[in-house]
Amino acid sequence: MSVAAANSWFSALVSPGCATSSHSLSSNRLFCASRRPYLLSASKSSKDVNQNPVKGKPKKSLSKSAEKEAVLQKFPSISRDGSSLSNADGRSTWNKTGRSQLTSYKSSGLQRKANKGLLVDSTKQQVETGNLQDAAFLNAVVKVYCTHTAPDYSLPWQKQRQYTSTGSAFMIGQGKLLTNAHCVEHDTHVKVKRRGDDTKYVAKVLARGVECDIALLSVESKEFWEGAEPLQLGHLPNLQDAVTVVGYPLGGETISVSKGVVSRIEVTSYAHGSSELLGIQIDAAINPGNSGGPAFNDQGECIGVAFQVYRSDDVENIGYVIPTTVVSHFLEDYERNGKYTGFPCLGVLLQKLENPALRTCLKVPTNEGVLVRKVEPTSHATSALKEGDVIVSFDNVRVGCEGMVPFRSTERIAFRYLISQKFTGGVANIGIIRGGQFMEVQVVLNPRVHLVPYHIEGGQPSYLIVAGLVFTPLSEPLIEEECEDSIGLKLLAKARYSMAKFKGEQIVILSQVLANEENIGYEDMSNEQVLKLNGTWIRNIHHLAHLVDSCKDKYLVFEFDDNFLVVLERESALAASTSILKGYGIRSERSSDLLEPYVNSILQNEGAMDQHQFGDSPVSNSEFGYDGLLWA
Repeated sequence: MSVAAANSWFSALVSPGCATSSHSLSSNRLFCASRRPYLLSASKSSKDVNQNPVKGKPKKSLSKSAEKEAVLQKFPSISRDGSSLSNADGRSTWNKTGRSQLTSYKSSGLQRKANKGLLVDSTKQQVETGNLQDAAFLNAVVKVYCTHTAPDYSLPWQKQRQYTSTGSAFMIGQGKLLTNAHCVEHDTHVKVKRRGDDTKYVAKVLARGVECDIALLSVESKEFWEGAEPLQLGHLPNLQDAVTVVGYPLGGETISVSKGVVSRIEVTSYAHGSSELLGIQIDAAINPGNSGGPAFNDQGECIGVAFQVYRSDDVENIGYVIPTTVVSHFLEDYERNGKYTGFPCLGVLLQKLENPALRTCLKVPTNEGVLVRKVEPTSHATSALKEGDVIVSFDNVRVGCEGMVPFRSTERIAFRYLISQKFTGGVANIGIIRGGQFMEVQVVLNPRVHLVPYHIEGGQPSYLIVAGLVFTPLSEPLIEEECEDSIGLKLLAKARYSMAKFKGEQIVILSQVLANEENIGYEDMSNEQVLKLNGTWIRNIHHLAHLVDSCKDKYLVFEFDDNFLVVLERESALAASTSILKGYGIRSERSSDLLEPYVNSILQNEGAMDQHQFGDSPVSNSEFGYDGLLWA
């Protein structure tokens, strides 16, 4: 099992992320509840020797691990009560800065990934203790077999050795299944098997919700669906309600059932998505392979999907369930847009206003509101909110001085919860106090733009090779694969805490140098950020490829951090590329996405750009890690 992503307070912004906290690192971990029969690390060393001739050192082994009514008609498994609750009780909201802090959570399924699923129609099926063996709804839970082939981020032109995993899923009707996203990450082949059946059926991944760790599968075989009764999503439970988790943990071939109670409901860190969404904490046993399996109450209602556990020497039996409200949000998003678009964020860094003197200084007359400390440049909030504003309401819901809002009848929950109820492109009415005057502004909510992504869209990282110099965008999977020590503290700080200044911005690094006489003197360079080419600031990897292709100068002058220069004679460097690629067994000098024409989407005057417009925001200890700061 591996941490799908670490969460940092600075990552609660608006989108999913993955980073380490600058404060003390806890030994606790959140683990995905999925399982694969063998450890990837066991065969990793041989892969490094045979497939990584470029680097003289072995790589770190991977740790990874239509509106509502239309949705109700499309997916009859979603109860109307559950759907209404989904608007009232929870969706996702990003971990502070969108980066994940090194928490003690891990997704609870496959040793890499695994899922389980099951939902219950409470109007037809009542669950009685000790009488589950013949319960009809158990037949809706299936076992998932997935073959994964992850990218090799250090050698971005190739894939890693494939591995397999098992998990769980459950039927929701219309030929669809639900499971965890981490169970089918980097999938090349997915099969499912019903309870009591020996036949495995091919499944297709329709949508992946990385932030909410949910995936939607389809099975075209009519034979698979014969006699199937889809499950229904029920209500959000109450504290101490009994809960039963069903799935296929530890690679078992038969259904496993474990019981416990609901111990907490709050905004929770999602290990795989490095996000913060509503979560249900339970004390029922969740083991590798349980991922994607359903949890239901004693009335036979499905209350959510098992997905991660909390591991620590100080605690026992802490598992987490994705509530049906988050699941309903995922399904409605898919129905509205024909794809998963993500959970939105507000894009502001907030501070609590518990101190009376601070409230007086800001001319806040009541004991409420949170202070806007920063506004993310890529968010729509930049046109409506300013540093120093105090947010006192969100869609007419009052926000307390600790950043909490009313939840159900007698509870309170983090302010970020309200944002997670919205959909991409939704508009929020925000009440603020600015200079002692109350006003109301509107903000369009969209997913956060990550400077350093936690997951690579399309499955394969971009790369560009120029005379043996391998350039690639910095990403959290690359940091994890390379080890943080080899990345360097300065670059790691940028990755964790800098914000994107415009959509499409990337930190481009020189990953390694494929040694050749053309690049003599540079062959020891690795994991260095490249800032300019021939005096032009580099916006992203596609922009770098465009600059190289359009260059007419005699030399290619790459400027790196700390004023380090790499100079190549342009014509001889480009001519040497073919022999270098052949010598290292590389098919192409660039990834397929860089073959497309480059489109400049930046509106600013290029001559006015400076270093601070390219992800070099200053970092201070006050920016992250303590409870008074929250990204909404």
